[in-house]
Amino acid sequence: MSDSTDLRPSHRALPPTIAMGGGTFEPAADGSTAPRRHPEWIKARIPSGETYQELRRLLHGLTLNTVCEEAHCPNMGECWDERTATIMILGDTCTRACGFCAVKTGKPLVHDLDEPRRVAEAIRGLGLDHVVVTSVARDDLDDGGASIFAETIRRLRVACPGMGVEVLIPDFNGEAEPLRTVMAAGPDILNHNVETVARLQKPVRKRARYDRSLGVLERAKKYALEFGGPAGAAQVHTKSSIMVGLGETRPELRQTFLDLRAVDCDILTIGQYLRPSPEHLPVERYYHPTEFGEMRDEALEMGFKHVESGPLVRSSYHARDQVPDAEAKRAARAAGSVPGAGGAAASAQRGPTIDADGRVIYRAD
Repeated sequence: MSDSTDLRPSHRALPPTIAMGGGTFEPAADGSTAPRRHPEWIKARIPSGETYQELRRLLHGLTLNTVCEEAHCPNMGECWDERTATIMILGDTCTRACGFCAVKTGKPLVHDLDEPRRVAEAIRGLGLDHVVVTSVARDDLDDGGASIFAETIRRLRVACPGMGVEVLIPDFNGEAEPLRTVMAAGPDILNHNVETVARLQKPVRKRARYDRSLGVLERAKKYALEFGGPAGAAQVHTKSSIMVGLGETRPELRQTFLDLRAVDCDILTIGQYLRPSPEHLPVERYYHPTEFGEMRDEALEMGFKHVESGPLVRSSYHARDQVPDAEAKRAARAAGSVPGAGGAAASAQRGPTIDADGRVIYRAD
């Protein structure tokens, strides 16, 4: 069984949990050989249940992609059952070919301007607490797809008042205007992943740059401040993710944590790299859950507001719990008193609103 094992419900003969196979097929850098099977702590739940099936039917019915499925995420069963989805916009074909990613690469054939409407329609019908919107890289588009990101955010704000909206964006080749476009739409969380340590960027991410990614995270808050004043910057949290097991060292990881904090990154996720296929980068080693706990504590001591660290943690894992004031927002939604829903309680919680030009105006709650 390879890392790209399909965990979808068609495999009904499998048990409720499954130890995912795979690992490296070559000697590691230190001469050792990682096991061809994952260690016993690498287990994922088979996606199933009424909530999972509900999301799957609706998303497929509206011809929407999810990174959960396209990237073979091991947490899809857990996350969908908790009503947290990761929508992948701008098609299912990426213009980049990163050494770790299972999403297919090539020349995209579509640029669907109606996609933001369909995303909002799907999410409105699900009553989600939080949604993550990501995309393939679209270097073929002048703005990298930033306008579609922004329109999706705006439509979600109108369709689902009070819901947490997170966007996981590409680097837009470091260009300022696409990032400005996204930040003007007012996401709760702006997520951009460095993925690995500085030394390994070229083999892991190829066309990406470490300093460029740090710059995206740093400028995101500056643009939020520009569009909404102090309240705008306070309401937007930045987030990044790191995979381990690609040959990095613990001192290199520590330096990456420090670099992220230096650009005021608020949220960090750390997870084990799992090889999607023999054509992808090998796993150099598996980190023990104890090590993930140590890295979590180390990162929190540096000042991160939230850290998710574990073997199966991915960028969107437990994303709904990382939104600013997440518990208060969920309580407001449960009580039917969310911004934009009307009534005295809603008026007291003045969240972002959309102006005549379609931009989100940040307001302090």
